[in-house]
Amino acid sequence: METALEEFADRVEGAGGLGAERLRVYRSLGRGELTEGRSLDALQAAYRLGARVAWRRYARVARRCGLGPEPLVSLAEALFAHIDEIAAASVQGYVEARADRAGVLSRSRLHLLVTLLSGATGEEIRQAAAAADWALPERVACVALDPPAAGRPRLPRLPDPVLADLDRPEPHLLVPEPDLYLRDGQVQEALRDRGAVIGPPVPLTEAAESLRWARMVRDRLPGPPPEPVDCRDRLADLLLLVDPPLVRLIAERRLAPLEGLTDKQNHRLAATLLAWLQTDHGTAPEVAARLGIHPQTARQRLHRVQELFGESLGGPDARFELEVALRASLCTGPPAAPAY
Repeated sequence: METALEEFADRVEGAGGLGAERLRVYRSLGRGELTEGRSLDALQAAYRLGARVAWRRYARVARRCGLGPEPLVSLAEALFAHIDEIAAASVQGYVEARADRAGVLSRSRLHLLVTLLSGATGEEIRQAAAAADWALPERVACVALDPPAAGRPRLPRLPDPVLADLDRPEPHLLVPEPDLYLRDGQVQEALRDRGAVIGPPVPLTEAAESLRWARMVRDRLPGPPPEPVDCRDRLADLLLLVDPPLVRLIAERRLAPLEGLTDKQNHRLAATLLAWLQTDHGTAPEVAARLGIHPQTARQRLHRVQELFGESLGGPDARFELEVALRASLCTGPPAAPAY
């Protein structure tokens, strides 16, 4: 208050506006309101109230002293210009403080994301989450994204709890409580046309695994999917990607009868055999319906499959290994539809 009165007296005497040192006082008041978790409403109201009270008292003194209208007008102009200037300085301090807090919070959340994906556990995660003002969820899902294409705008604003690292060569998100936030309109809009693959929901300490699985699936897709791909719809295929050498060993063992065929024959019979394994009863009409071909064509192909594989189609273990090998060769990633 003393500072404000001194500055006003200086202004009336013609010393001009506030100096840099005095402006710092009012910027600090604005910063203090943010620190205390308040808006600027109360501070601005106090400025306005102070101006009205001061003006009433000045007016009473002016009447007693017999001042004419011109000095009163000049006094009023100086008073309200002064209030406007200190109010503007407080707004500037408030905005600067909010920007500083946003920058600190953004860095803290990026650190939290790195911490979670590094496999940290326990106290380290709790400390990073507290610094980032982030509530620890039960489960999370990571989302692998394609790098931003030239000219494409950045992702729209995401819900506050969603953690993002968009400046790496392999951008990614961490979505807490996936059942809730993956249905959020902002998140769905952000993932569209971004080559997004959503990892399986996992406990918080396994966030790195969710991202690793999402990237594995993305690497096997032939191109950017227009809509997000959910790994929960591809868990069986994802299992095949975990240990490719072992899957190749199974394929070499179980698919050897197809080696002497042309690529076209190989693909047709492999698709037919997989359809046979995945139908309820393995009848020609069921296989035909699954492949979109005529039942007689399916019957001919099944007969050829029987000739090639013979007794190796007999046991449950053999059929399981055959399906693993066939799914790995035909179903990891959406291949172009073959000409059946």
